[in-house]
Amino acid sequence: MNPHPLKVALLQMRASTEVAVNIAAVQLGFQQAARDNAALLVTPEMTSALDRRPGALLAKAHTQEDDPSLKIFCNLARQYQMDVLIGSMAIQVEAKRLANRSFFISKEGLVVAHYDKIHLFDVNLGEGERYQESARFVAGQEAVLVKGADYALGMTVCYDLRFPQLYHDLALAGADILAVPSAFTVPTGQAHWHTLLRARAIETGCFVLAPAQHGQHEDGRTTYGHSLVVNPWGEVIAEKPEGTGVLMAELDLSQVQQARHKLPSLQHTRPYQLKTIEI
Repeated sequence: MNPHPLKVALLQMRASTEVAVNIAAVQLGFQQAARDNAALLVTPEMTSALDRRPGALLAKAHTQEDDPSLKIFCNLARQYQMDVLIGSMAIQVEAKRLANRSFFISKEGLVVAHYDKIHLFDVNLGEGERYQESARFVAGQEAVLVKGADYALGMTVCYDLRFPQLYHDLALAGADILAVPSAFTVPTGQAHWHTLLRARAIETGCFVLAPAQHGQHEDGRTTYGHSLVVNPWGEVIAEKPEGTGVLMAELDLSQVQQARHKLPSLQHTRPYQLKTIEI
């Protein structure tokens, strides 16, 4: 691992329904991150388009091989010599079905990994706010860890945050950074966002990077924002509560082993059986 701090940039967006608008926002994010010498840029969930109108995302979607946005993001990574995690994009995988797919692109401009969101957001929050992600998206089946020379990053997306076993498994596989690109709703964000992100960091001894969507979107939804960087001890070391733009942080990855040495809970994981007693 690199003994020097890892400079990371989190892009907070207010994604449009128009792909071109969002590509321009990502390009600006690269420019801002490059000025601060970031080695890694991380963008939110649904970077290329946020649109919950029936059929709208499917009409805009492409296969991974043909997606023009992905090609542009690869070119930007190569141009700026910066690794980038595109939080997620809607990628066509069946005739009428999509994947909520996250991409890790190397500074050489190559897609070295992709991850399909495993846990789909099917909820009824009340007062007319309902989501049924499974109506449009196919759930992923595989967790993904990207191991590089300087860091190992576990890929997750938004609602995955509520399933701690995924993060536990990524940490056991060697992750020292966990990415949680998101488009959290305001009610769930206010209630749970900070608590869940800090919990995942504490449980795993990892840094957590959580770039978010924020504000009133063209499709009618409102997202919570509050992009966060959490250290392995569960402390918030950087936060962007609202607006758009880049949040910078420096990660001292030696803190991962320090935290795990103090609290070696990952080493203490034990198998067990569950017994139910009926009375």
